[in-house]
Amino acid sequence: MVEYAELLEFLRREGTAEVPHSEVGFMAHLIGVHDVLVSWGCSETVCLAGLFHSIYGSEGFSTGAVELRRRPEIRALVGTAAERLAFVNSAMTYASFDTSLREGPPYRVVDRLNDAPIELTEPEFADLSRIQLADWLEQVERFPESWDYRRQAYRAMAERLGGQALAAYDEVFSREPQPDGR
Repeated sequence: MVEYAELLEFLRREGTAEVPHSEVGFMAHLIGVHDVLVSWGCSETVCLAGLFHSIYGSEGFSTGAVELRRRPEIRALVGTAAERLAFVNSAMTYASFDTSLREGPPYRVVDRLNDAPIELTEPEFADLSRIQLADWLEQVERFPESWDYRRQAYRAMAERLGGQALAAYDEVFSREPQPDGR
């Protein structure tokens, strides 16, 4: 793994600062997700996975910045476990993640790129939940029409994770605009 400043330089070289994302640049969003995970006290692996969480694109963000053929390069930058989390986050269908969230183990998501199952351990699924929740909390306020998007799933993730993740969910969603303008 390399130093954080080198990772940011890599992301700059890949043009992430110029890619639009949720009314900010893609790089700003990636850093924002990383920073949320750091504030929750997550492991370095999870924080680095958050920094690269949609580097290959995702179901909700098709742009990405790095082609899948470059997975070994990303693995060398952030480590095997962080790259796997970033890859799974990029490749999975959200519906399959939400189903695993509801149904519990064994945890399995569908790789939308290959229409193949990806098996996840309990710790991997918990870490992926952290990344998914941090990703949405970092950007939901920039999408005023999207507060209800996967709302039940995000609430379930927050409750499952508890602690700072649940407190962050409650704090962000307390700022949801109300129909009467309050």
